[in-house]
Amino acid sequence: MARKFIDCREYPSERHCTVTISADTDEELMEAAVQHACSVHGHQDTPEFRENLRHVFKTEQSTQQGPRRAA
Repeated sequence: MARKFIDCREYPSERHCTVTISADTDEELMEAAVQHACSVHGHQDTPEFRENLRHVFKTEQSTQQGPRRAA
């Protein structure tokens, strides 16, 4: 499964943040990205803001397998 990620450098910000967040699902990535955007950048969690974030989600282009999950 390809991981999804969002890179703060691609979203306009006065802080010039360089954080990248990745996850296995859009839902997990959205929750982490919204939490970061609100707590670090002061954004408001609105449906419009979430839609804007979703547009900058990317899919990793990697041939490596991710870490194994604990049993």
